Amino acid sequence: MDVTNKNSPSISTTPAPVSFAQAFAYWLKLGFISFGGPAGQISIMHHDLVEKKRWISETRFLHALNYCMVLPGPEAQQLATYIGWLMHRTWGGIVAGVLFVLPSFFILTALAWIYMAYGSLPAVAGALYGIKPAVVAIVLLAAYRIGSRALKNQVMWAIAALAFIAIFVLNLPFPLIVAVAALIGHVGGRMIPQYFKVGGGHGASKKDYGAALIDDDTPTPEHAKFSLAKMARIAGVGIGIWLMVMSVLIGLYGWDAAFTQMAWFFTKAALLTFGGAYAVLPYVYQGAVEHYHWLTPTQMIDGLALGETTPGPLIMVVTFVGFVGGWVSQVFGPDAISASAVVAASIVTFFTFLPSFIFIFMGAPFIETTHGNLKFTAPLSAITAAVVGVILNLALFFAYHVFWSTGLAGTIDWFSIVLTGLAMLAVFRLKMNVISVILACGALGMLFKLFV
Repeated sequence: MDVTNKNSPSISTTPAPVSFAQAFAYWLKLGFISFGGPAGQISIMHHDLVEKKRWISETRFLHALNYCMVLPGPEAQQLATYIGWLMHRTWGGIVAGVLFVLPSFFILTALAWIYMAYGSLPAVAGALYGIKPAVVAIVLLAAYRIGSRALKNQVMWAIAALAFIAIFVLNLPFPLIVAVAALIGHVGGRMIPQYFKVGGGHGASKKDYGAALIDDDTPTPEHAKFSLAKMARIAGVGIGIWLMVMSVLIGLYGWDAAFTQMAWFFTKAALLTFGGAYAVLPYVYQGAVEHYHWLTPTQMIDGLALGETTPGPLIMVVTFVGFVGGWVSQVFGPDAISASAVVAASIVTFFTFLPSFIFIFMGAPFIETTHGNLKFTAPLSAITAAVVGVILNLALFFAYHVFWSTGLAGTIDWFSIVLTGLAMLAVFRLKMNVISVILACGALGMLFKLFV
């Protein structure tokens, strides 16, 4: 494999080829250490794969990331799938993508079982009581981070404000808000394009880390070359898998059954995750809590809190939603509640992540062939701005249920307000790690409930 010579003799030679077993071991390890949300997960992969192992050059890494950023779904998981596919074909992508979420699935399923079986114990209830105010602060932090990147001019601010009004005041469904924002972006990008060229992104500068196994000038491997026939075939296989599993669920349980409705609902949710997990959570709330009644508002907040403490993408909170929904639905009867919950969690996770694999396997060959720089389109810029307003609504929703757990007519929870303030100070000013803040708030909540 030809590479451009580097100045440093220690990094001038191309790393040895990576076996499938070596890659498997790394992707498995990544699944257990991928804390910190998408930014932290992408940073871990950059450090390991670009700087340390030199499996892929920074230019190729960022090129793949730019594509994943414009897709619905968890960009860090999709990036792992992309790199795994580029290195070891389809099975490499499947292994990388699955192992990125599998440890989180098992951990979150275990935590959900403890929550449902023992959540009423004073120590567990106290810990969850303390974690909820931290969640309010974390969601506000998410709105701030996305807003600081997306709201660069008055047009973007206006879109965010309209989205907030649409969901908070008018209670419009999230998909409609996304569709209208995309339309505004499409029209605005043609009429006033200067307002929709929102900068920002991951990693603008390029450093020389040495020769990489997949370097800037490494030819595109045969399996990564684009063709319309290949794209159509992958789309057919992906849709076929979706239809096959959905048909089995309909045949066994019927269309209106909990398992089938979960599969259909979370397929739609998977296609709406522009802007990250926080953006789609209002849609999940509207469906899972208000429409299907699979879980309560309090359980939704608890699920997000548990999702923040586990590795993997935050969208894994859907595993918790599925588990609780299966527990409540008791599809297998009252003597097999746990089995029903685990199956429901598996169904929800499968249908949430299936589109991510299809998007990567369909589009990555085109991206590798063009080697062009992808930028956010005007519709996606508008969607991202709308997401800020939606997330702010989510933060207010959580704050209401945490500060007035029995409703506005009830007593205000001053301890939760103070704890939220401390959590905001920790994450905004002191830049503390999110998991540390959650654990600290959980400990304070436990002490408060046990001794006050």
